[in-house]
Amino acid sequence: MANRGSHRARARTAPVTPSATPPGEPRRVGYLYILPGLAIYGLFLLFPLGHSFWLSLFDWDGQTLGTWAGIDNYVAIVQDDELRAAFGHAATLIMFYSVIPIVLALGLTAAMSRAKVRGLTFFRTALFMPQVIAMVVVATAWSSIYSPDGVLNTVLRAIGLDGITRAWLGDFTWALPSVGLIGTWVEIGLALVLFMAGVQRIPRELYEAARLDGAGPVREFFAITLPSLRGEISVALSLTIIAALRTFDLVYVATRGGPANETSVPAFEVYHRAFETNEVGSACAIGVTLAVLILFVTIVVTRLAEGKS
Repeated sequence: MANRGSHRARARTAPVTPSATPPGEPRRVGYLYILPGLAIYGLFLLFPLGHSFWLSLFDWDGQTLGTWAGIDNYVAIVQDDELRAAFGHAATLIMFYSVIPIVLALGLTAAMSRAKVRGLTFFRTALFMPQVIAMVVVATAWSSIYSPDGVLNTVLRAIGLDGITRAWLGDFTWALPSVGLIGTWVEIGLALVLFMAGVQRIPRELYEAARLDGAGPVREFFAITLPSLRGEISVALSLTIIAALRTFDLVYVATRGGPANETSVPAFEVYHRAFETNEVGSACAIGVTLAVLILFVTIVVTRLAEGKS
């Protein structure tokens, strides 16, 4: 017993020898954990993207033998008036999908954060509701609203504005803004929910200190609220810009790119050329260009939000 006790005492007092490898070593083992996810990512995203790039280098109708075209399909994106217009329409939709909803959501957030609003949960749910409705349903409903005998024209006639009634989705001037306003209605709820969640983590003491210094609502917003919501604004910008650039189902159901391609966008051109005009190579080139553009915009927005040049 005495010997056993002395052994335990020596074990307690013996210096602890550091392990030969620190925790987490060898680091190569970590790659084994991400290998399943990386394999799925490569199989269902990287491989189709790479195959699309390969097809974009051919003139191919999807049935007969394709012929090598090199970068001609990418050059056509720059030289083709219809394709340039489609990318221009997507840029216009960014204003309706991203800029307008974020500005409106910031204004609503500033108002709601200063005053106690009864039924706030209901308003947030109602504004977020378009996000959970299928875009096909949204497009069908708004097509009815915009129709010559729809709700919008009926209201305009009721208040004596017969002169501005029109077939909104068939008008060369107003078709694209009409589609864009549907995007504004869909995206404003997303931006508002993000900003309201961000405002709740801003310390109340900052607002109280600003008020003691005589700051008004506008100065509070620009000095406290807006800088504190930089991360949420970055997320909202990324999500809404991506939504604008990849718009397809709304345009397909509401206007099918018309009238006279006035609402055509890159994602719709991918479908139109691949399945209607049998220009698979051109469709793949547009798709790859759109993917690169979305990646570039996302990186730029993220770096600007992080304050990097």
